[in-house]
Amino acid sequence: MDQIRLEQVMPEPLENTDVSQSNIWLQKASFQKGLNYQVFAASGKGKSTFVHLLYGIRNDYKGHIWFDNKPIDQLTNALWANIRQTSLSIVFQDLRLFPHLTALQNIQVKAVLQPSVASVAEIEAMADRLGIAHVLNKPAKTLSYGERQRTAIIRSLVQPFDFLLLDEPFSHLDEQNIAKAAELIQEKCTANRAGFVMTSLGYEYVLRIDQKYAL
Repeated sequence: MDQIRLEQVMPEPLENTDVSQSNIWLQKASFQKGLNYQVFAASGKGKSTFVHLLYGIRNDYKGHIWFDNKPIDQLTNALWANIRQTSLSIVFQDLRLFPHLTALQNIQVKAVLQPSVASVAEIEAMADRLGIAHVLNKPAKTLSYGERQRTAIIRSLVQPFDFLLLDEPFSHLDEQNIAKAAELIQEKCTANRAGFVMTSLGYEYVLRIDQKYAL
């Protein structure tokens, strides 16, 4: 996938919200593979909704979204499954880990459908870099929120992708751990010749940002 494009998109739950300062809602916006984007807004302006629309888990919107030249409302479930295995990866704001599975098992979930995901050794190396190697074999429910957030970041990086969707991925990390996670994200995006779309409250992180959007 080389491009994500939006035109006149407006989520139905936000129809009575003032979006006059947005350059995404009810506007034209595009995202190119290999470039990095920051989408910033205050709480309640639809950051998670925006990410969920791009990932195809919400369809309560007006307007048009295209992947390359294909309208996403015409994608079959099988095509969506393939896109999520090969073209789109995501870190949800609420992480969506399985609480009774270990951190390692949560990271390996995609391996059930896609054997090409990272090996255990590669996962362990990433976990070591992010300071969570010691909790890989512990159930997710026993981890701190910051440890769970880093687990979710690694899970998003073990599969192939053209675009990485990051919904406030650093909200529970301190400055040192943000720097480590940002470095790994940038490295994996470069290796995949991919880009990311990251929502935030507007904070500047140690990531290369090619374009910023206000939501």
